[in-house]
Amino acid sequence: MKNLTLNNITQTCQGTYHGDPSILDREVEGVVIDSRKVRPGYLFVAIDGANINAHKFIPDTIRSGALCVVSHEDLGETDYPYILVESTGQALLDIAKLYRDSFDVKVVGITGSAGKTSTKEMIASVVAQKYCVHKTLGNFNNEWGLPITIFEMNEEHQVAVLEMGVNHFGEMRRLSSVAAPDICVITNIGVAHLEFFKTREGIFREKTQMIQDMKNGGTIILNGDDDLLAQTAPIKGVSPVFFGFGDNSQFRAGNMQALGLKGTACTIYLPDGTSFGCTIPLPGIHMVSNALAGAAVGYTLDLTPDEIKAGIEGLPSLPGRNNIIKTERLIILDDCYNANPVSMKASIDVLNMAIGRKVAILGDMNELGEDAQELHLNVGEYAAQQGIDLICGIGPLSRHLVDGAAGCDSLAEALWFKTKAEFLDAAKDLIKEGDNVLVKASHGMQFPEIVDTLKALGE
Repeated sequence: MKNLTLNNITQTCQGTYHGDPSILDREVEGVVIDSRKVRPGYLFVAIDGANINAHKFIPDTIRSGALCVVSHEDLGETDYPYILVESTGQALLDIAKLYRDSFDVKVVGITGSAGKTSTKEMIASVVAQKYCVHKTLGNFNNEWGLPITIFEMNEEHQVAVLEMGVNHFGEMRRLSSVAAPDICVITNIGVAHLEFFKTREGIFREKTQMIQDMKNGGTIILNGDDDLLAQTAPIKGVSPVFFGFGDNSQFRAGNMQALGLKGTACTIYLPDGTSFGCTIPLPGIHMVSNALAGAAVGYTLDLTPDEIKAGIEGLPSLPGRNNIIKTERLIILDDCYNANPVSMKASIDVLNMAIGRKVAILGDMNELGEDAQELHLNVGEYAAQQGIDLICGIGPLSRHLVDGAAGCDSLAEALWFKTKAEFLDAAKDLIKEGDNVLVKASHGMQFPEIVDTLKALGE
């Protein structure tokens, strides 16, 4: 791997090398934190998990051909080389920074309370019309996932689209100092992770830290429809540009026509006065917002309107993220990868576009702090007010969601299930032919099992 010699790695980690000095100039073939993924010539960074001591797997990695190991434990005299560091977690970030700086690549950094992954996918789809793009895979957006994503870059890549997710103060600095973005995109400032950030203003401060680590001459792209982001003053001498639906945004959408679950047709307006019509292939007003973010990044990177349009219309769907599954008897809106109040309401809006009976299968939203009960109640009220026919809440917190729905003056039927197993037992009697079914909850609820059950029922 470019520039990742054992000598450079030792220096950048401020570590102490133990082993044969004759191999210090050798470059490692890969960097991993999962001992099962070690291949000959790899560097294994032993990061302990909550319940796992990664250091006990070091002998396995050597047998698999690891060139060297990074350890925060003094391993004493060994017959294999290792680098002793104070913190293997910090070492992983330091090595990723060394590797990232080895490439002349434009980095697009993306953060926000909701919609990071779908916005990342939209931006990557647009930018790929002109450049060779590397992007965060899945949801690898934390202090372990971001470095692993960076290590997968190579010299063919021209643009890297990197997602950064945080839930505690100080985490963004550790991520953004590694990514050193050229373009900073923030989707919104919602109420996710209020358990740790306490207020939206706290979330705003943490998310905008990414901009402080932006490279000189960079670009700031923000959601102009978000009340806090819209007030953002110039940072590091750079004035933000905005995307959204209001007159304050340079990248705007108009003439919108909802196409049900087939998506949305609209006109996108660019700052130079040009515009083009396009169809966003996934439904929901939030997907139009994502398309505007993609247009803003594409425009910044000198894509033509035709290239931007092609990237938007060619956006692939992803399992668990606004993924429309059409079976013989049902239409399933699989948006179960994660959830917070903002994204939950957005998905309910998407479901509301459907033609026919509308069913929302909703689970607990985690990490909402002391306001969790009220926020679940509000989502339940919202679902009932939007005319959802059947609302199924699953999990302890979702009882409040069902209470909110049941307390509304609406025709919605609201049912609560203590566990996912209880719902699955009742599903065949609740779901009817022709139903449009939304499935959404926090990742820990493991709702893909519900999607699989619905697919079987729909056959």
